[in-house]
Amino acid sequence: MTADTTDRIVSWHADPSVPRFVPPAGAVDAHCHVFGPMAQFPFSAKAKYLPQDAGPDRLFALRDRLGLSRNVIVQASCHGTDNSATLHAIARSAGRARGVAVVDPAITDIELETLHAGGIRGVRFNFLKRLVDDAPKDKFIEIAHRIKALGWHVVVYFEAGILAELRPFLDAIPTLLVIDHMGRPDVAQGPDGIDMRAFRALLDSRPDIWTKVTCPDRLDPAGSPWDDFARTVAPLVVDYADRVLWGTDWPHPNMQDAIPDDGALVDMIPRIAPTAQLQRKLLIDNPMRLYWPEEAR
Repeated sequence: MTADTTDRIVSWHADPSVPRFVPPAGAVDAHCHVFGPMAQFPFSAKAKYLPQDAGPDRLFALRDRLGLSRNVIVQASCHGTDNSATLHAIARSAGRARGVAVVDPAITDIELETLHAGGIRGVRFNFLKRLVDDAPKDKFIEIAHRIKALGWHVVVYFEAGILAELRPFLDAIPTLLVIDHMGRPDVAQGPDGIDMRAFRALLDSRPDIWTKVTCPDRLDPAGSPWDDFARTVAPLVVDYADRVLWGTDWPHPNMQDAIPDDGALVDMIPRIAPTAQLQRKLLIDNPMRLYWPEEAR
């Protein structure tokens, strides 16, 4: 994809605040992305958005500003199935980043092994129609079976309205499963709303389904300080403390009209994980088990 620079989207805060909350040493941002640099890593011809460059140097500077230690870089949809930008960022991290890839169903086993050597530990399936044109469930299931031997997990991104439709597909995934952004529930319904009840039923159906308690900026229509998000998500963190992850979602794809302050996102952590034990599980123990199991205690 090519376009004049003036057409490219900026979706991240130019000067995020330093958070009041100090994350524990070793905290992991378990959901972030990189964009480009476009001159080195062109965007997919099928990309639904064209962002400004947001490469590893900017990501790692933000990591340090927020008081975090590691990153899990999730392949951005604008790069399609070419994971080069993600692999480049991981290689630049001095071992402090791992990744989640998006792959073509025709990928070979050798190519999967190459991704593993580059720090990839999961594969993402996206069901948001505004971001992808096709989501072939049968091919996704085949990929899930193939990555199992590598010890990878599957990450799935969908909206709450299609959860019932997706249940047979999710039930067929043979690996540990991570749901992005809790399946985008309507947090204004509260912790006992229909969306959260349906999502809890999914979590209760299998002990190996995890979720990312992320994106108050996307999920809370009332806006900052995202009070509905806090009251809806906090009980989830308590009840599923060993299966939750947290991340910034930087550089916030497609959020150019409501760009969040990353420092404020970090300050949400003690509102949804109010104790030191919950914070350690959310920020260190859980992501380390999943992405750096060789170092996990």
